[in-house]
Amino acid sequence: MGNPLTSSKFQRLLDNRLTEVSVNSFDALPSKIESLYRVFPSDKAFDEFYDVGSVPNIPEFNGKLSYATINPGFHKKIEPKEFAGGLEFERKLLDDERYGVFDNRAEMLAIAAKRTREDYGVRQFANAFSTAFDFMTSEEGISLCGSHLTKSGVSTTTGFSNSGTSALSETSIASTWLLMRKFKNDIGERMLINPDTLIVPEALMFKAQEIVGTEKGLYSGEGTKNVQQGRWKIISYPQLDDYDANNWYMTDSKLMKKYLIWIDRIKYEVNNTIDFESFMVKHSVYFRIGAGWTNWPWVYGHQVS
Repeated sequence: MGNPLTSSKFQRLLDNRLTEVSVNSFDALPSKIESLYRVFPSDKAFDEFYDVGSVPNIPEFNGKLSYATINPGFHKKIEPKEFAGGLEFERKLLDDERYGVFDNRAEMLAIAAKRTREDYGVRQFANAFSTAFDFMTSEEGISLCGSHLTKSGVSTTTGFSNSGTSALSETSIASTWLLMRKFKNDIGERMLINPDTLIVPEALMFKAQEIVGTEKGLYSGEGTKNVQQGRWKIISYPQLDDYDANNWYMTDSKLMKKYLIWIDRIKYEVNNTIDFESFMVKHSVYFRIGAGWTNWPWVYGHQVS
């Protein structure tokens, strides 16, 4: 029978003498998934992603045409998982309770489902330094923020790491921007990256706003111009504080929307039924979601101790 809600558990709701009954329901945190991820529906059990390397520089012509070699990239697979939960009510409780507390039973489940979705949305950032992926398998086997590999054989000593340990400051923001501008493609050539967004926990929001909003004399009495004023869009991500209040991320928002993937395999489905033997009223919600990333140069993450 699970955990049925019965009259014996909620005797007070049957009492007319109560002045008021409040429902423990608060506004949900705003969704970040639609603004950060490339969201698309899927009709597959899993989705696979693959990329092909870059074409090398064109050589000098010496009378005979040279044909370039293109290297394969890494395969990634995102497999949505199932999520389901329910509420079970004693028929007598629904008949007798006096305050309409459980009138919106389906809505209660839908709110929980949306919150679950958002909790998994933040994990691509919160777990960016780990290969314990929720939905994804990666041939490369490297975390989102780490020292990345290539199949071309070029040196990956510089231009392939997108992980640091610097605390948020005007200096670390400037140095991270430069590191991202020096990212290299699979054949070791510089590529165009335009970092424009800082993603921070709420604990760092005011610090980030101070850096971006101060016109002159940031941390200085000299009145020098702050060249970072207005330079960055700041996304404050409240759920990040639940994992680490010091870690922060710089992103190229255009590339992020291309390579950060969210799959809504099955939208929320709310079902209702009455058990004809016990007269228990049952409600359930079911959905399938998946998330992952297909390439890494859109982000630089700092895991701050």
